[in-house]
Amino acid sequence: MSSLKSKRAIPENGKGFTSMDSTTAQRRLNSIHAHLVSVVDSAFSHSHLRSSPTAAEFLSEQNYSVVLPEKLQTGKWNVYRSARSPLKLVSRFPNHPDIGTLHDNFLLAVDFFGDNNYLGTRIRVDGTVGEYKWMTYREAATARTAIGCGLIHHGILKGSCIGLYFINRPEWIIVDHACSAYSLISVPLYDTLGPGAVKYIINHAELKAVFCVPQTLNPLLSILSEIPSVRLIVVVGGMENEVPSLPSSTGIQIVTYSRLLNQGRSYLQPFCQPKPDDIATICYTSGTTGTPKGVVLTHGNLIANAAGFSLAVKFNPRDVYISYLPLAHIFERFNQINLAHYGVAVGFYQGDNMRLMDDLAALRPTLFCSVPRLSNRIYAGILNAVKESGTLKERLFNAAYNSKKQAIMNGRSPSPIWDRLVFNKIKARLGGRVRFMASGASPLSPDVMDFLKICFGGHIIEGYGMTETSCVISCMDEGDILSGHVGSPNPACEIKLVDVPEMNYTSDDQPYPRGEICVRGPIVFQGYYKDEMQTREVLDEDGWLHTGDIGLWHTGGRLKIIDRKKNIFKLAQGEYIAPEKVENVYAKCKFIAQCFIFGDSLNSSLVAIVSVDQDALKAWASSQGIKYKDLEQLCNDPRARAAVQAEMDAVGRDAQLRGFEFAKSVTLVLEPFTMENGLLTPTFKIKRAQAKAYFAKAISDMYAELTTSDSSPVK
Repeated sequence: MSSLKSKRAIPENGKGFTSMDSTTAQRRLNSIHAHLVSVVDSAFSHSHLRSSPTAAEFLSEQNYSVVLPEKLQTGKWNVYRSARSPLKLVSRFPNHPDIGTLHDNFLLAVDFFGDNNYLGTRIRVDGTVGEYKWMTYREAATARTAIGCGLIHHGILKGSCIGLYFINRPEWIIVDHACSAYSLISVPLYDTLGPGAVKYIINHAELKAVFCVPQTLNPLLSILSEIPSVRLIVVVGGMENEVPSLPSSTGIQIVTYSRLLNQGRSYLQPFCQPKPDDIATICYTSGTTGTPKGVVLTHGNLIANAAGFSLAVKFNPRDVYISYLPLAHIFERFNQINLAHYGVAVGFYQGDNMRLMDDLAALRPTLFCSVPRLSNRIYAGILNAVKESGTLKERLFNAAYNSKKQAIMNGRSPSPIWDRLVFNKIKARLGGRVRFMASGASPLSPDVMDFLKICFGGHIIEGYGMTETSCVISCMDEGDILSGHVGSPNPACEIKLVDVPEMNYTSDDQPYPRGEICVRGPIVFQGYYKDEMQTREVLDEDGWLHTGDIGLWHTGGRLKIIDRKKNIFKLAQGEYIAPEKVENVYAKCKFIAQCFIFGDSLNSSLVAIVSVDQDALKAWASSQGIKYKDLEQLCNDPRARAAVQAEMDAVGRDAQLRGFEFAKSVTLVLEPFTMENGLLTPTFKIKRAQAKAYFAKAISDMYAELTTSDSSPVK
């Protein structure tokens, strides 16, 4: 990895730049310091800077963000930092600057919260799932030590890569802590990256050990001869008599997790503590094409991101979190670092998304992180339930919703009567105690964000990040009532927008500067593992990570994601389309579980493939008195297609889509878009090339229909 690091030019602790001398740095400090004021303790007084007309050339007050005063050697200087820490980028927790690694972070948690509940799972009694059973922080630490020593007992050396090939459960967290304590590198494995991805990652990262469950053991056994680096396979949750033994000629041992624990307890070794610059994990991401790329993140990267986030959001030891988002993804990994720092209890779901609501009812979490796909389903489900509750209850809901929304938008506290009459019943769907909600992975519709704020209350934010930045790049600030943006920069990074002239995005755009989002700071990754070429494509010589996302600076220094540099196409008449934007609009349609928008330069209009919400479609058919043999027949019924099209048109008009952004034809399908059928990335983004091929016939048929019908555009 030394070759990767040598190409980095990221400033230490975010201070200075390659061309900045001490005089320039002092001028920056003086310029900013002259305008600093103490933070007013008010939900609506977010500015940390006193406005000064005389400083307009150098310093712009942005409420949430600060534009730094220096100029670039070429072009305009438009670098933004969080107003929470404008003088330097955060790299350590302000109250605990001694925490430099994930191991340090967990040691502090054990010292402070040793007897608190930490990792919980639901136990089965006579085949029935019961309440949560908990492991304390101290018990988890003891298991962490035993697992780490067990690996050493099997000859796994410092710096080795360890694979985790199973879904969320306490053992995942314990193995990850063991890796941190003994300077090992954790590498999540998941076959949803595509056929052969597990074998590719094992060989590419040269894994020495792999932790799996009985369900993922067989796929490993089938490729044993093709993964020469592996020396140890540990089966989590497996019974001793069910684990096969391998011939010594293979050079691979298979043991159960419980046996490894016992071996480690009999072979206790001191910690082999990592340094902040040591690699903590290699997270493989798929993108939408090609082989997986290994994102190299150090302990310092991950701690810096969590430390920056801590200036905006804090948890406490009384909090309870439900873990169901994939631990193989950076969003959930980042969450776990924060949760341990504050001594939060983490309850795991059963592993079945269909039973998530039951797990929520049993756990009653106070913290709930989600992705837009789930938030949209919650939104649609509640609205559908309201419509079916009868005229009187629907009127009551609308009155409560509008009153509470108006109060929030005007900066007033809503009347508590609305919660008692209406919203407490909705809150009960998530257990009734959620005080903090966060959404990430892709943009959330402003309407859905407002809906969550009003129905669930508490602190609800949307954030923006990526694996290459150790997760959070920006997030909404507490008390910010404006939706439709992703907030201000993480205090651990700085952001600039770079002109994309071929897409007509520039820093001179009015009323808001626009361009490709670029990020720099201690959160930025070290590079793609063994892939300098792709590293150089996204990391420039000055240490700026080019994200490929298009953003704009909204009022108050808020960042808004408006486009994707790659996911854009031109229609025959020359109009550019951002399909993700259109899909996010249509996601609010009650009939739509998922939507894929397609268009190209050979056609003048868009078409849509809709994976239907089966309950909504059945309810509509019942209300219309339509008989059908099965749902596939109903999806092909022209009346059903017309109903969905009409609903999409209505939603599109409400969102003020432009005429050419409306889908002119729709095909309904029962099959959801999943990672298993190759239509979704692990972060739930549509694989467009694959979806185009998968639905090629349906797309061709829709364009043929449009050609013959000569349909008029939607007004």
